[in-house]
Amino acid sequence: MYVNSNLIVTAWDEEKLVGISRSLTDFCYCCYLSDLAVREEYKHSGIGKKLIDLTKEKVGLHCMLLLLSAPSAMEYYPKAGLEKVENGFIIKRIELA
Repeated sequence: MYVNSNLIVTAWDEEKLVGISRSLTDFCYCCYLSDLAVREEYKHSGIGKKLIDLTKEKVGLHCMLLLLSAPSAMEYYPKAGLEKVENGFIIKRIELA
């Protein structure tokens, strides 16, 4: 997953990785923010929002940022400045055994 991503933004507390944003992008039209993760003990400190902001900064103002949310995070993303959309479709992946 990491090797094939072309935009990684991280947050650190000294030597400890505390957050990561992993994206696939063409840097001009769209950016798919595939993973956003923050260590449990660092949640509610603004790290997730900052990772989103830095990802958006890297791809530029004219590049759309898109993500699929885990059900448990649906209420977080509007608070972080993302707009919910209804015009999407998916073919779900098959889980590996």
